[in-house]
Amino acid sequence: MAAEAPAPRREAWERRTTVPLVVLGMVFIVAYTIYVLAPWIPRGPGSPLFIALLAAWIVFVVDVVVRISLTPRGGRWAFVRSHPIDMLSAIIPLFRAFRVLALLHNIPYLQRRSGAAVRANIIIYGSTYAVVFIYFIALATLQAERNAPGATITTFGDSIWWAIVTIATVGYGDMYPITAEGRFYAVFLMFGGVAIVGTASATIISYIGERVGRVHSRHHDADVAAAETGMEAPGRAIQEAIEDAGQPPADETGR
Repeated sequence: MAAEAPAPRREAWERRTTVPLVVLGMVFIVAYTIYVLAPWIPRGPGSPLFIALLAAWIVFVVDVVVRISLTPRGGRWAFVRSHPIDMLSAIIPLFRAFRVLALLHNIPYLQRRSGAAVRANIIIYGSTYAVVFIYFIALATLQAERNAPGATITTFGDSIWWAIVTIATVGYGDMYPITAEGRFYAVFLMFGGVAIVGTASATIISYIGERVGRVHSRHHDADVAAAETGMEAPGRAIQEAIEDAGQPPADETGR
């Protein structure tokens, strides 16, 4: 796939709006949480909750439209294809929470490039994504399920439990969505769970492999240095000590 064409005007817009959009996204998450978990709070037109949710939606739509318009004409479709979360956040409320996570990549502090910093950023970003992913899927599923006839997911505790066992590929089957919307979120949760578990496994394996490689490298360097100075290689001495520990002790006659 060809690289996306440079768009300096759009990039300048993104630098200026990253932090405000992250803050607005957090406001949306809080407002949506209240909307789902506190149904007794007024939510009709003109209420603070309604205004907060509507304002967040309008701003996300405007941001997407502006970014597309600031992209050179020949690269607009490429931009749309390469930013699916941004596009979906303007249409589906669920993706506005994920848009906040996507925006975190643009914060300068999280753009460090050293090896340890990159791994730390992956762990921070991956952990945050997993928590927000499970939390928001649980909220959306609860909103879709709790008033449906025969629903098994009727409380926030139910929805969190269902989301965790689903993403962990356990799936006890004691709770499950019965509405079309709830099942859509379930499928999305399954795909996201595969990505989260796969990323976590790859990060752990990479870390272990790097640590083992460092140990082998130190032993090799020590053996080389010992060979050059005529001393016994520490790596060889360790191996001989291990082999000797596995031999039965000799009797007093040396047999």
